[in-house]
Amino acid sequence: MKKSAWLYLILAGLLVPAAIVQGQQKKLFRWGGDKAGGAPFIFDAVENGVEKQLGFESELAEYFAGQLEREAKFVQADWDTLPQVLNRGGDASEIDVAMNGIEFSKDRAAQGTVPYFIYTLRLIVRTDSKIANWDDLKPAENGRKLRVGVLRDTFAHKYLTDHFEDLIEIVPTREVVEAFQLMEQSDGSRMDACVQDSPCANYYIAGGRYPKLKIVAEPRAKNYYIILTRENDVELREKLNQAIKAASDSGLLERIYRKYNLWDEDQAKLVQTLRSPWPPEESEAISKRTLGSLQSKILSALWMTVALSFLAMPIAIALGILIAIGRVYGSWILRFPLAVYVEVIRGTPLLLQIFVIYYVLPDLAKATESKILMELAAFPAFFVGVIGLAINYSAYESEIYRAGIQSIPRGQMEAALSLGLRRGQAIRHVILPQAIRLVIPPVTNDFINMFKDTSVCSMIMITELTGLYYQNKSDQVLAYQLAIVIAILYMALSYPLSLVARGLENRLRKAMA
Repeated sequence: MKKSAWLYLILAGLLVPAAIVQGQQKKLFRWGGDKAGGAPFIFDAVENGVEKQLGFESELAEYFAGQLEREAKFVQADWDTLPQVLNRGGDASEIDVAMNGIEFSKDRAAQGTVPYFIYTLRLIVRTDSKIANWDDLKPAENGRKLRVGVLRDTFAHKYLTDHFEDLIEIVPTREVVEAFQLMEQSDGSRMDACVQDSPCANYYIAGGRYPKLKIVAEPRAKNYYIILTRENDVELREKLNQAIKAASDSGLLERIYRKYNLWDEDQAKLVQTLRSPWPPEESEAISKRTLGSLQSKILSALWMTVALSFLAMPIAIALGILIAIGRVYGSWILRFPLAVYVEVIRGTPLLLQIFVIYYVLPDLAKATESKILMELAAFPAFFVGVIGLAINYSAYESEIYRAGIQSIPRGQMEAALSLGLRRGQAIRHVILPQAIRLVIPPVTNDFINMFKDTSVCSMIMITELTGLYYQNKSDQVLAYQLAIVIAILYMALSYPLSLVARGLENRLRKAMA
């Protein structure tokens, strides 16, 4: 037999078993969700000594996969990007369905299944709060508006905007537990109340996981959780509909929901909902947002971006100059800690630094009972943003000014000292003016970068331009319009400064020539 024939036989022997194994493997049921949202939806925990993924939606996904004769595979994605991830790439999308507290709306009816959960909005306050009902969400006697937290770009966020926007200060958060932590940590000084979906309220508050908080007032604004599929995936959507109805009829939904303290009167009515025509003709009326309706919010977010930058940058420059002088002219006792400061700040992300100041510092203040830390921990989010940006940029500014100082010939200092100036006077009157003139262009570039880095402050519930975009991201048409407007505004802020930097560079180049 020829060598080529032997080669074909060997290849066939290798490929045929592999093809058989591949054919025997189950097709995947890839469901997208966000573990950052946590319990009771999807979360990792240790059960009977084994780490596993828990949550009522995780158990439902396993059930749906079994009904479809597939293998469940969880795919992590940011909650507010799940619809985009699902529709991205059509049939080549990374996920088959999005299932993570996806709220029903008429815009999603064509892609959504029948509901698998009915939720309401619950009002949560501290146990020592005077707020007892929804009508108490109004300015205090001193005129201060109550700060009410809500998960950004959700049905609850839209509900508060429609019904209470003129009465309260709405504080959008990225995660549910952020509001709970802030209400407990700061004794209510950072947040007076929050509005959350009933699953989170039942699991965390009624379940006793935050003993300083309580649920008050009657539930409001009933809505539904649905599973999103691609619009053309009619067969999958219909099979999921059948699986949800079967789980409801068999009592499986009740067993799962009771496990996570979620079974209530609304879930008992789910059977009737599933037997009625879907989607319902009437639902909670929420105003349709348009770019025009967001005009005042866009201006407010623009002002917040400008204010953060113009307050933080002078502080960063002042700190940077002091650090640079200390590292160049100070003794080793001073140079070493300053060098450590610069390397730590430059080596860690701005997002982490602001997170530590805003969330970790209150816990540290309580643990150490330090009055100074307690005062810092009580700072409003805006000032934390300014401090965080200033600290982060001070490290970069110090390196710019240190390079500028070291570029000045040593003879300048010697000449100043020989004329009778003290060392401090020589630095202030001779060295620094020349160094500052040299570093103006790179400092201007840093100022431009700071405008864009203010977007990190949305993590601590500051609504600047990027934060405003994320609060309205679920509406795709509005999101595209808003993205264009925000990009133009960033350009309007940055371009004039870039022209200034370019002009200064040209003047400096001519002066040196």
